[in-house]
Amino acid sequence: MSNLDEADIRYLRRAIELSRIARDKGNGAYGAVLVGADGQVLAEAENNQVTDRDPTGHAETNLVRIAAKRFDARTLAGATLYASAEPCAMCAGAVFWSGVKRVVYALGSERNYALLPPSGDELRIGCREILGRAGRAVEVVGPALEDEAARVFTG
Repeated sequence: MSNLDEADIRYLRRAIELSRIARDKGNGAYGAVLVGADGQVLAEAENNQVTDRDPTGHAETNLVRIAAKRFDARTLAGATLYASAEPCAMCAGAVFWSGVKRVVYALGSERNYALLPPSGDELRIGCREILGRAGRAVEVVGPALEDEAARVFTG
């Protein structure tokens, strides 16, 4: 994707690495990284739905919970959230309410769903659509590095 720089790629790959760690622990294969305007990693999180028996334990929501406790609104407004896969409806809402202004994701939701066993537990609406209806602008970039992110599910 042309509007990603080397740092974006590096942080997106870290989110993918966290997704592998989550999968290896028995959770869904999702990871997320929050990076401040200065390029410093502010927080990292992975999916923990299974191990914590928490249906809201998605990587992005976990990340927002961590970051909101540690950082002020100004810091969050300058941050970018990198996700191994397109944030779901719940996570997109969490991103919006956190004040984060930019989301970069690897695996798009349609390709992500295609890699998972069929289930009735899907809200098939992408974060771009949800955040596009928000009262303030949230930049959404993705998919990018989809093949790398998909390998966590298939390899």
